[in-house]
Formats: sequence, structure tokens, C-alpha cells
Amino acid sequence: MAEEAVMFVVPQTVGTVLCCKCGIPMAPNAANMCVKCLRSEVDITEGLQKHVIIMHCPECNSYLQPPRTWIKAQLESKELLTFCVKRLKNLNKVRLVHAEFIWTEPHSKRIKVKLKVQKEVLNGAILEQSYVVEYVQQEHMCESCSRVQANPDQWVAAVQLRQHVSHRRTFFYLEQLILKHGAAASAIKIKQMEQGIDFFFSNRSHGVKFVEFIGKVAPMKSRNDKQLVSHDIKSNNYNYKYTFSVEICPICREDLICLPLKVAASLGNLGPLVICTKVTNSIALLDPLTLRISYLDADQYWRLPFKSLLTSRQLVEYIVLDVEIISSEVNVGGSKYVLADAQVARVSDFGRNDTIFNIRTHLGHLLNPGDYALGYDLYGANSNDIEIEKHKGLVIPEVILIRKSYEEKRQKKRGKPRAWKLKSLDMEVDDKNRTDQEKISLEYEQFLKDLEENPELRFNISLYRNKDYQPSEMTSVADGDDIPSIPLDELLADLDLSEAEAEDEDDDMKEKG
Repeated sequence: MAEEAVMFVVPQTVGTVLCCKCGIPMAPNAANMCVKCLRSEVDITEGLQKHVIIMHCPECNSYLQPPRTWIKAQLESKELLTFCVKRLKNLNKVRLVHAEFIWTEPHSKRIKVKLKVQKEVLNGAILEQSYVVEYVQQEHMCESCSRVQANPDQWVAAVQLRQHVSHRRTFFYLEQLILKHGAAASAIKIKQMEQGIDFFFSNRSHGVKFVEFIGKVAPMKSRNDKQLVSHDIKSNNYNYKYTFSVEICPICREDLICLPLKVAASLGNLGPLVICTKVTNSIALLDPLTLRISYLDADQYWRLPFKSLLTSRQLVEYIVLDVEIISSEVNVGGSKYVLADAQVARVSDFGRNDTIFNIRTHLGHLLNPGDYALGYDLYGANSNDIEIEKHKGLVIPEVILIRKSYEEKRQKKRGKPRAWKLKSLDMEVDDKNRTDQEKISLEYEQFLKDLEENPELRFNISLYRNKDYQPSEMTSVADGDDIPSIPLDELLADLDLSEAEAEDEDDDMKEKG
């Protein structure tokens, strides 16, 4: 064993051979040729495409994937690189190692891609080589864009959104959701109607996708129909126009509801007087006297539909005289509530009578003596709802408060611009709605106030900074009022590419100077 340990081991060395063509020393390989000589003898890119013609739609910036598929892709994007590589024929004869774009002038109608491939050549030697493929763009509009260019009013699918209520608060909120998610990006026309909005699409699949999006953000029911436009007897082709009628649930946030007997029983004897606190693809119902909350999805609602007893347009302003907390803070459905006994009086009764209401409210964490609140006046309301009569022995409270009011404090800031703004859809206005623009403007202003007061409401909405708002105005308003406002960190910058490029050019000029 000791003798084996001291045995002499000859180190292995890799020798070099001379290239059979140029004679330079090189590491041995299967062909016994250096790389330069091997490339001069064998071209592994022979037979591969170097020039390809692709169809490009200038309207929607998409490329034709034969036979009829159009793929949207931006210049020098991963999607465009994948599309370009897939268009090459005979690429399976080699092994693709790397692919990248070579910069070309954007208006040259040329796209160049540099490919690096490998292939086994003489006697098993692996050769790697790079080459450039030039793609020539030929402008050709896709079917949908050509149809729009020929006749902008020619649509294939129409989605009619409707909600049978006396205000447009739901559509203001839906508009922001549609903008944030780009749900109506493929719409060729949007029209504002009397009780809703009409969306027109050049493809049936776009209309179906839009209806599915509405079903995820609002409780709705839909039906569809089709109308024959033309029929080619020889080729047996039919052209239809599709119409999707979508009805959104008429229950809105802050509505007061008297639940029918069957609905109340299915929700564990909730209410029956409840407040709608949130509307998504389901309806959140809160009992303001017990802080119980239940959710009603679209299928449950449309199985036994009901209407609101009173809506937010019938809210009455009250002044809070006294508040006595009777329970600790409770987190219900992501919102905080506190039960309290309160004394309130109608603002309109001041100087006329001494009517005071002793009520129970779920807003004990917000209200203090001297505050203003908005609520429903059940004491003076004349309700003819049949559902109330069905609930025997129901004690109807005199007042149900809904939310705290900041209208008195907002009077000091009236007329001053907000630090934020919202984007809007490019909609045509129906002739019947032109006379109601003042009413719509007031409802939109109320919607903006709701966004300031309710952080949950603006959770799924994109807010942008207002360029017209001066920072000096922000500091000048320091009167100590606790008016709800939107924090600046929630605002997005409204990017304008032309202005950003101009600023970059100015910075470059300053650096050069």
C-alpha cells in the first residue's frame, strides 16, 4: 500500500494540432480545422430565410399571423420578437441560441433581427454562426379596422348597459373601472343614453368579453339577440349583428331597503330595514341597528328582485345634538362601525319647531355633538311599500343616518380646483340627454365628493394629479377643518409623452451647454 502511494503519475496534457488548411496550431476537433477555415468551408445559414415580408396594420399596430390571426405588438417587444422568429421557415434544421433586434429607423418599414444558431457539421464538429434577417413591413389594414374606416357606424356587436334608477352614480363608477382595466379599448363607438351607455364593437367576441367584465364588477343579468344582415347563398356565409342587453341591479350604495320576507329569511332574518353599504358583483347589506351584515350575489337577487325603499337623492340633513356610545368598535366587512344613541334634529326645522329625534345609529365613531349628518326621514316620509306591511309588528325608526356631512365646511373651499382629476370615456351624447347636462354635472360633483369621503370607493379607481392645481393654494387653506381629502401619494402622474420628450431634450441641451 505504501509503494502504491508513492507511484509516479504522468500528468495528462492536451496537445495541439495544425489546421489542415492554414496550418495554425489549434485544439483538436472532429474536422481538424480552425474556426475561420471551417466557416469558409461550411455555411450553416445556407437555405435559411434572410428576407421576410410581414403584413402590418397601421391603425391598431398589429401583425398578421397567417392565415387570419392578427397579433398586437409594439416595436422591439418580446411579443414582436417571438412573432418574427415564428415566421421563419426551415429554422428547425439548426439550433437557435440567441435572438435580438438591431435598431432601425421606425419609419423605414424595416425590422432587423440578429440570430445566433448552432449546427453539427463535418465529422460531428459544432459550428456557431450569426446572421441577420430583414423583415419588410407591408401596410395592410385588418378586417375590423378596414370595416371601421369604410363606415365608422358599422358595428357587429352592441352592448346596451342599463340601470333603471333616477341618477347616474353607478355609471360614473363603472366608467372609471372600465378605464382602469381597458375593458372598452376595442370599442369603435360609445354613446351615452338616457338610462345607461351603449358600447359598439366590430367583433362579437369583444362584446362577449365586455359583458363578462361587467358581470365581475356589478350584479347584472343579460340576454342577447342577433339580426341577419346578409347571406351569401353560394358560399353559405351569414353576417349577423349581435345585441347584448345588460341590466344592472337597481340597488345602489347608501340606499335604504326593506327586505322581502323570503329574502330576509334566507339571510338569517336580517333587518328587514337595511342599508346597502357596497356594490360589487354582490350587494353588501348592513342592519344599522344590530351591525349585522350579509351579502347577496347576482343570482340570489334576480331570483327574488326588490327595489329600494329610499335612495340617496332623498337624504335629509340633520344636526347632531348628543351622542352616547353603547358598544365598542366593530369591524364589519372591512369597515368600522360603532353603535350609539344620538339626539338629532332636522336642519330645516331650526327656527320653526323643537322636534328632536332620539335614534340609534351605526356611525358612533364618526359623529360628535355639533356635526352634520345625512339620513332618511322615516318620520315624515310617506312610504307605500308593500313589503313593510308584510312585516307584522315592525317598529320603524324615525331616522336612519347614512353618513356624516361635510357640506358646511366645504362652503369655504367652493370654487377652488381639486388637486386630482379623473379621466373619462370618449362618449357621444344622445340628443335626449343634452337637456339634462346640468343635472348630470351636479351628480358628477356629488360622485367626486363621495370619492373624497370614502377610501374604499376609490380603491379600484385611478386618480391623476391636476396640473391646474397650484401648491400655494394647498398651503393657503389651513383653516383646521377636517374636510376629507385624497392623499397625494394616491395620485398618479398623468403622463404626456410629448411633454416628457420635450423636457428630456431641454435637459440634454442644458447638459451640453
